Amino acid sequence: MQLIINSLGTGLRVQDGCFLVTLGERKEAIAPRKVSSIFITTGVNLTTDALQLAVEHNIDVVLLNRFGDPYGRFWHDRLGSVATIRRRQLHLTESAEGTILVKEWLGKKLDNQIRFLEKLRTTRTRVSAEITAALEAIRPLTEQLEAVTGTPAEAREAMFQAEAQGARVYFDLLSRVLPERFHFSGRSRNPARDPFNCLLNYAYGVLYGKVERACVLAGLDPYIGILHTDNYNKKSMVFDLIENFRIWADRTVMGLFATRKVADTQFDTLQNGMTLNKEGKALLLERLVAFLEESIRFNGRHVKRQDAIQLFCHRLANRLLGKPADPVPDILTEEELLSGEGR
Repeated sequence: MQLIINSLGTGLRVQDGCFLVTLGERKEAIAPRKVSSIFITTGVNLTTDALQLAVEHNIDVVLLNRFGDPYGRFWHDRLGSVATIRRRQLHLTESAEGTILVKEWLGKKLDNQIRFLEKLRTTRTRVSAEITAALEAIRPLTEQLEAVTGTPAEAREAMFQAEAQGARVYFDLLSRVLPERFHFSGRSRNPARDPFNCLLNYAYGVLYGKVERACVLAGLDPYIGILHTDNYNKKSMVFDLIENFRIWADRTVMGLFATRKVADTQFDTLQNGMTLNKEGKALLLERLVAFLEESIRFNGRHVKRQDAIQLFCHRLANRLLGKPADPVPDILTEEELLSGEGR
Protein backbone atom coordinates (compact mmCIF):
# COMPACT_ATOMS: atom_id res chain seq x y z
CA MET A 1 0.00 0.00 0.00
CA GLN A 2 0.94 3.66 -0.36
CA LEU A 3 0.73 5.68 2.83
CA ILE A 4 -0.46 9.18 1.92
CA ILE A 5 -0.41 11.86 4.61
CA ASN A 6 -2.13 15.10 3.62
CA SER A 7 -3.62 16.43 6.86
CA LEU A 8 -1.89 19.28 8.64
CA GLY A 9 -0.61 18.26 12.05
CA THR A 10 -0.52 14.52 11.42
CA GLY A 11 2.20 12.66 13.31
CA LEU A 12 4.26 9.76 11.99
CA ARG A 13 6.42 7.81 14.42
CA VAL A 14 7.29 4.23 15.38
CA GLN A 15 5.64 2.05 17.98
CA ASP A 16 6.36 -1.67 18.48
CA GLY A 17 8.07 -1.96 15.10
CA CYS A 18 5.14 -0.39 13.21
CA PHE A 19 4.43 3.03 11.77
CA LEU A 20 2.05 4.90 14.05
CA VAL A 21 -0.02 7.60 12.36
CA THR A 22 -1.72 10.04 14.70
CA LEU A 23 -4.11 12.94 14.17
CA GLY A 24 -5.67 14.36 17.28
CA GLU A 25 -7.12 11.44 19.21
CA ARG A 26 -7.01 9.11 16.21
CA LYS A 27 -4.23 6.54 16.00
CA GLU A 28 -3.47 3.81 13.46
CA ALA A 29 -0.59 1.32 13.48
CA ILE A 30 0.64 0.04 10.11
CA ALA A 31 3.17 -2.76 9.63
CA PRO A 32 6.09 -1.67 7.38
CA ARG A 33 5.76 -4.81 5.25
CA LYS A 34 2.42 -3.45 4.06
CA VAL A 35 3.86 -0.11 2.93
CA SER A 36 5.58 0.44 -0.43
CA SER A 37 5.95 4.21 -0.23
CA ILE A 38 5.02 7.18 1.93
CA PHE A 39 3.82 10.45 0.39
CA ILE A 40 3.78 13.52 2.59
CA THR A 41 1.86 16.44 1.11
CA THR A 42 1.66 18.95 3.94
CA GLY A 43 2.99 19.80 7.42
CA VAL A 44 3.66 16.55 9.33
CA ASN A 45 5.41 15.75 12.59
CA LEU A 46 7.86 13.13 11.35
CA THR A 47 10.36 11.38 13.64
CA THR A 48 13.78 10.07 12.65
CA ASP A 49 12.72 6.65 13.95
CA ALA A 50 10.01 6.58 11.29
CA LEU A 51 12.56 7.51 8.62
CA GLN A 52 14.90 4.76 9.82
CA LEU A 53 12.12 2.18 9.73
CA ALA A 54 11.26 3.24 6.18
CA VAL A 55 14.90 3.02 5.08
CA GLU A 56 15.34 -0.43 6.64
CA HIS A 57 12.36 -1.72 4.66
CA ASN A 58 13.28 0.01 1.38
CA ILE A 59 10.28 2.31 1.64
CA ASP A 60 10.84 5.65 -0.03
CA VAL A 61 9.49 8.73 1.73
CA VAL A 62 8.49 11.37 -0.82
CA LEU A 63 7.85 15.01 0.05
CA LEU A 64 5.39 16.73 -2.30
CA ASN A 65 4.83 20.47 -2.63
CA ARG A 66 1.35 21.96 -2.93
CA PHE A 67 1.37 21.35 -6.68
CA GLY A 68 2.16 17.64 -6.29
CA ASP A 69 5.78 17.89 -7.44
CA PRO A 70 8.35 15.91 -5.41
CA TYR A 71 10.88 18.26 -3.83
CA GLY A 72 12.67 15.78 -1.60
CA ARG A 73 12.85 12.12 -0.61
CA PHE A 74 14.67 9.80 1.74
CA TRP A 75 16.64 6.79 0.48
CA HIS A 76 18.97 4.25 2.00
CA ASP A 77 22.67 4.70 1.18
CA ARG A 78 23.01 1.45 -0.77
CA LEU A 79 21.77 2.56 -4.16
CA GLY A 80 21.74 -0.11 -6.84
CA SER A 81 23.39 2.02 -9.49
CA VAL A 82 26.59 0.80 -11.09
CA ALA A 83 29.10 2.81 -13.08
CA THR A 84 28.49 0.77 -16.23
CA ILE A 85 24.84 1.81 -16.39
CA ARG A 86 25.69 5.48 -16.01
CA ARG A 87 28.38 5.30 -18.65
CA ARG A 88 25.90 3.66 -21.01
CA GLN A 89 23.33 6.35 -20.24
CA LEU A 90 25.90 8.98 -21.18
CA HIS A 91 26.64 7.08 -24.39
CA LEU A 92 22.95 7.16 -25.30
CA THR A 93 22.92 10.95 -25.08
CA GLU A 94 25.42 11.13 -27.94
CA SER A 95 24.44 8.21 -30.16
CA ALA A 96 21.71 7.36 -32.66
CA GLU A 97 20.76 4.52 -30.31
CA GLY A 98 19.50 7.11 -27.86
CA THR A 99 17.34 8.70 -30.55
CA ILE A 100 15.81 5.31 -31.34
CA LEU A 101 14.84 4.83 -27.71
CA VAL A 102 13.27 8.28 -27.42
CA LYS A 103 11.33 7.73 -30.64
CA GLU A 104 9.90 4.55 -29.13
CA TRP A 105 8.85 6.37 -25.96
CA LEU A 106 7.33 9.39 -27.69
CA GLY A 107 5.74 7.14 -30.30
CA LYS A 108 4.04 5.19 -27.54
CA LYS A 109 2.85 8.44 -25.97
CA LEU A 110 1.23 9.44 -29.26
CA ASP A 111 -0.26 5.95 -29.67
CA ASN A 112 -1.72 6.14 -26.17
CA GLN A 113 -3.29 9.51 -26.94
CA ILE A 114 -4.76 8.14 -30.16
CA ARG A 115 -6.23 5.06 -28.46
CA PHE A 116 -7.64 7.15 -25.64
CA LEU A 117 -9.33 9.54 -28.07
CA GLU A 118 -10.72 6.58 -30.01
CA LYS A 119 -12.14 5.24 -26.78
CA LEU A 120 -13.67 8.62 -25.94
CA ARG A 121 -15.26 8.81 -29.38
CA THR A 122 -17.39 5.75 -28.61
CA THR A 123 -19.02 7.49 -25.63
CA ARG A 124 -18.83 11.22 -26.51
CA THR A 125 -20.99 11.23 -29.63
CA ARG A 126 -21.72 14.98 -29.39
CA VAL A 127 -18.07 15.75 -30.19
CA SER A 128 -17.46 12.75 -32.46
CA ALA A 129 -16.54 14.94 -35.43
CA GLU A 130 -14.09 16.97 -33.36
CA ILE A 131 -12.45 13.80 -32.03
CA THR A 132 -12.13 12.43 -35.55
CA ALA A 133 -10.46 15.66 -36.68
CA ALA A 134 -8.04 15.48 -33.75
CA LEU A 135 -7.16 11.88 -34.58
CA GLU A 136 -6.49 12.82 -38.20
CA ALA A 137 -4.13 15.55 -36.98
CA ILE A 138 -2.22 13.33 -34.52
CA ARG A 139 -1.81 10.14 -36.57
CA PRO A 140 0.61 11.63 -39.15
CA LEU A 141 2.87 12.76 -36.31
CA THR A 142 3.81 9.16 -35.57
CA GLU A 143 5.22 8.85 -39.11
CA GLN A 144 6.89 12.25 -38.76
CA LEU A 145 8.53 11.06 -35.56
CA GLU A 146 9.62 7.76 -37.08
CA ALA A 147 11.40 9.59 -39.92
CA VAL A 148 13.67 11.45 -37.49
CA THR A 149 17.33 10.35 -37.56
CA GLY A 150 20.66 11.34 -36.07
CA THR A 151 21.98 11.77 -32.57
CA PRO A 152 19.71 13.17 -29.83
CA ALA A 153 21.36 16.57 -30.22
CA GLU A 154 20.61 16.53 -33.95
CA ALA A 155 17.11 15.10 -33.59
CA ARG A 156 15.93 16.79 -30.38
CA GLU A 157 14.14 19.75 -31.97
CA ALA A 158 12.26 17.56 -34.46
CA MET A 159 11.20 15.11 -31.74
CA PHE A 160 10.04 17.89 -29.44
CA GLN A 161 8.13 19.46 -32.32
CA ALA A 162 6.19 16.27 -33.09
CA GLU A 163 5.40 15.71 -29.42
CA ALA A 164 4.31 19.33 -28.89
CA GLN A 165 2.05 19.35 -31.95
CA GLY A 166 0.34 16.20 -30.74
CA ALA A 167 -0.06 17.59 -27.22
CA ARG A 168 -1.72 20.80 -28.46
CA VAL A 169 -4.30 18.89 -30.47
CA TYR A 170 -4.84 16.28 -27.76
CA PHE A 171 -5.43 18.71 -24.89
CA ASP A 172 -7.57 21.01 -27.01
CA LEU A 173 -9.82 18.03 -27.68
CA LEU A 174 -9.93 16.97 -24.03
CA SER A 175 -11.08 20.49 -23.15
CA ARG A 176 -13.96 20.16 -25.62
CA VAL A 177 -14.99 16.85 -24.05
CA LEU A 178 -15.32 18.37 -20.57
CA PRO A 179 -18.46 20.16 -19.37
CA GLU A 180 -18.41 23.72 -20.69
CA ARG A 181 -17.63 25.35 -17.35
CA PHE A 182 -14.42 23.29 -17.13
CA HIS A 183 -13.09 24.12 -20.60
CA PHE A 184 -9.48 25.28 -20.55
CA SER A 185 -7.01 26.88 -22.92
CA GLY A 186 -3.88 24.73 -23.22
CA ARG A 187 -1.62 23.37 -20.52
CA SER A 188 -0.74 25.54 -17.52
CA ARG A 189 1.69 24.61 -14.77
CA ASN A 190 2.56 25.70 -11.25
CA PRO A 191 0.21 27.25 -10.70
CA ALA A 192 -2.49 25.90 -12.94
CA ARG A 193 -5.08 28.32 -14.27
CA ASP A 194 -8.00 25.87 -14.27
CA PRO A 195 -9.29 22.77 -12.43
CA PHE A 196 -8.28 20.29 -15.16
CA ASN A 197 -4.64 21.37 -15.23
CA CYS A 198 -4.60 21.64 -11.45
CA LEU A 199 -5.61 17.98 -11.09
CA LEU A 200 -3.41 16.82 -13.95
CA ASN A 201 -0.30 18.57 -12.63
CA TYR A 202 -0.73 16.92 -9.25
CA ALA A 203 -1.26 13.49 -10.83
CA TYR A 204 1.86 13.93 -12.96
CA GLY A 205 3.76 14.92 -9.83
CA VAL A 206 2.87 11.63 -8.16
CA LEU A 207 3.97 9.73 -11.29
CA TYR A 208 7.26 11.66 -11.35
CA GLY A 209 7.97 10.37 -7.87
CA LYS A 210 7.22 6.78 -8.87
CA VAL A 211 9.38 6.93 -12.00
CA GLU A 212 12.27 8.46 -10.07
CA ARG A 213 12.05 5.70 -7.46
CA ALA A 214 12.01 3.05 -10.20
CA CYS A 215 15.08 4.63 -11.82
CA VAL A 216 17.10 4.59 -8.61
CA LEU A 217 16.15 1.02 -7.70
CA ALA A 218 17.04 -0.14 -11.22
CA GLY A 219 20.43 1.60 -11.09
CA LEU A 220 19.55 4.30 -13.61
CA ASP A 221 20.67 7.85 -12.96
CA PRO A 222 17.55 10.06 -12.87
CA TYR A 223 19.63 13.07 -13.93
CA ILE A 224 21.10 11.64 -17.16
CA GLY A 225 18.41 12.03 -19.79
CA ILE A 226 18.41 11.59 -23.55
CA LEU A 227 15.68 13.84 -24.90
CA HIS A 228 15.62 16.27 -22.00
CA THR A 229 18.91 18.05 -21.52
CA ASP A 230 21.13 17.78 -18.46
CA ASN A 231 20.46 20.98 -16.57
CA TYR A 232 21.51 21.46 -12.96
CA ASN A 233 19.11 19.63 -10.60
CA LYS A 234 16.87 18.53 -13.50
CA LYS A 235 15.82 14.88 -13.41
CA SER A 236 16.07 14.49 -17.16
CA MET A 237 15.73 10.70 -17.35
CA VAL A 238 12.57 10.85 -15.24
CA PHE A 239 11.11 13.35 -17.72
CA ASP A 240 12.08 11.02 -20.58
CA LEU A 241 10.62 7.84 -19.10
CA ILE A 242 7.39 9.28 -17.78
CA GLU A 243 6.17 9.79 -21.34
CA ASN A 244 5.28 6.08 -21.37
CA PHE A 245 2.99 6.47 -18.36
CA ARG A 246 1.34 9.90 -18.62
CA ILE A 247 -1.80 8.29 -20.04
CA TRP A 248 -2.54 6.87 -16.58
CA ALA A 249 -2.79 10.37 -15.10
CA ASP A 250 -4.81 11.59 -18.10
CA ARG A 251 -7.34 8.79 -17.72
CA THR A 252 -7.63 9.23 -13.98
CA VAL A 253 -8.33 12.96 -14.20
CA MET A 254 -10.75 12.64 -17.11
CA GLY A 255 -12.54 9.93 -15.15
CA LEU A 256 -13.10 12.33 -12.24
CA PHE A 257 -14.80 14.81 -14.56
CA ALA A 258 -16.78 12.09 -16.33
CA THR A 259 -18.20 10.85 -13.02
CA ARG A 260 -18.92 14.44 -11.86
CA LYS A 261 -16.63 14.22 -8.86
CA VAL A 262 -14.95 17.60 -9.41
CA ALA A 263 -16.26 20.60 -7.47
CA ASP A 264 -15.13 24.17 -6.89
CA THR A 265 -14.69 23.46 -3.18
CA GLN A 266 -11.67 21.23 -3.98
CA PHE A 267 -9.51 24.17 -5.12
CA ASP A 268 -7.97 27.19 -3.45
CA THR A 269 -7.47 30.38 -5.43
CA LEU A 270 -3.99 31.88 -5.78
CA GLN A 271 -3.05 35.32 -7.07
CA ASN A 272 -2.15 33.91 -10.48
CA GLY A 273 -3.94 30.56 -10.55
CA MET A 274 -5.24 27.84 -8.30
CA THR A 275 -4.10 24.84 -6.29
CA LEU A 276 -5.68 21.68 -4.92
CA ASN A 277 -6.75 21.86 -1.30
CA LYS A 278 -6.99 18.95 1.13
CA GLU A 279 -10.35 17.84 -0.23
CA GLY A 280 -9.11 17.92 -3.82
CA LYS A 281 -5.91 16.05 -3.04
CA ALA A 282 -7.83 13.34 -1.21
CA LEU A 283 -10.20 12.90 -4.16
CA LEU A 284 -7.42 12.66 -6.73
CA LEU A 285 -5.07 10.47 -4.70
CA GLU A 286 -7.79 8.00 -3.80
CA ARG A 287 -8.70 7.51 -7.46
CA LEU A 288 -5.11 7.52 -8.75
CA VAL A 289 -3.85 5.08 -6.12
CA ALA A 290 -6.74 2.70 -6.83
CA PHE A 291 -5.99 2.88 -10.56
CA LEU A 292 -2.28 2.20 -10.08
CA GLU A 293 -3.09 -0.74 -7.81
CA GLU A 294 -5.16 -2.44 -10.52
CA SER A 295 -3.66 -5.49 -12.19
CA ILE A 296 -2.57 -5.39 -15.84
CA ARG A 297 -0.79 -7.87 -18.07
CA PHE A 298 2.83 -6.85 -18.61
CA ASN A 299 5.54 -8.97 -20.26
CA GLY A 300 3.33 -12.04 -20.08
CA ARG A 301 2.33 -11.82 -16.42
CA HIS A 302 -0.12 -9.98 -14.23
CA VAL A 303 1.32 -7.09 -12.21
CA LYS A 304 0.02 -3.92 -10.65
CA ARG A 305 0.24 -0.90 -12.90
CA GLN A 306 2.68 0.87 -10.60
CA ASP A 307 4.93 -2.22 -10.51
CA ALA A 308 5.12 -2.15 -14.30
CA ILE A 309 7.08 1.10 -13.99
CA GLN A 310 9.74 -0.73 -11.97
CA LEU A 311 9.87 -3.64 -14.43
CA PHE A 312 10.16 -1.20 -17.31
CA CYS A 313 13.16 0.53 -15.73
CA HIS A 314 14.84 -2.76 -14.85
CA ARG A 315 14.59 -3.92 -18.46
CA LEU A 316 16.18 -0.70 -19.63
CA ALA A 317 19.00 -1.09 -17.08
CA ASN A 318 19.58 -4.70 -18.15
CA ARG A 319 19.86 -3.64 -21.76
CA LEU A 320 22.42 -1.00 -20.84
CA LEU A 321 24.39 -3.70 -19.01
CA GLY A 322 24.39 -5.85 -22.14
CA LYS A 323 22.14 -8.55 -20.71
CA PRO A 324 19.87 -10.48 -23.08
CA ALA A 325 16.82 -8.44 -23.92
CA ASP A 326 14.68 -7.30 -26.81
CA PRO A 327 16.18 -4.70 -29.20
CA VAL A 328 14.45 -2.05 -27.10
CA PRO A 329 12.95 -2.31 -23.62
CA ASP A 330 9.40 -3.62 -23.67
CA ILE A 331 6.92 -0.80 -24.04
CA LEU A 332 3.48 -1.14 -22.51
CA THR A 333 0.98 -2.14 -25.16
CA GLU A 334 -2.25 -0.25 -25.59
CA GLU A 335 -4.21 -3.23 -24.33
CA GLU A 336 -2.17 -3.16 -21.15
CA LEU A 337 -2.44 0.59 -20.71
CA LEU A 338 -6.20 0.63 -21.23
CA SER A 339 -7.07 -2.52 -19.30
CA GLY A 340 -9.14 -2.34 -16.16
CA GLU A 341 -12.47 -0.63 -15.79
CA GLY A 342 -11.70 2.07 -18.38
CA ARG A 343 -12.18 5.13 -16.25
